[in-house]
Amino acid sequence: MSTAILTGCDKKPSVNADNFYTNNFYIPGAGYYHAPFRNWYPLPYNHFDAQKQLYFYGGQWGSLPCESITNISTPTPDAVTLAEAARTDIVRGGFGGFGGGGGYYGGGWHSWGGGFSGFHGG
Repeated sequence: MSTAILTGCDKKPSVNADNFYTNNFYIPGAGYYHAPFRNWYPLPYNHFDAQKQLYFYGGQWGSLPCESITNISTPTPDAVTLAEAARTDIVRGGFGGFGGGGGYYGGGWHSWGGGFSGFHGG
């Protein structure tokens, strides 16, 4: 029984302004990291919406994908604060939890998974 309890206590690493994150690094609740913009957003970097015929990047829509040589960066301190507050993969009290997430470079966490749906902003 103790093994079952311990395996459910998978501590997720905190988001940190000193770590480097790649485009589309996913944090449940916070979204996808857009390296050129140093922040998380609800849709993947350069997501194409076929109905709108537009690309999503940096919190905006454009007729062409964002072309940037930046594909890895450190988030701003404000972005870290917001991402940590929005996370849904961390149990802040009680029992249970959610698995998933993506891997950052700097601390060794490289487990990939998760997804986002339901955002249709514009």
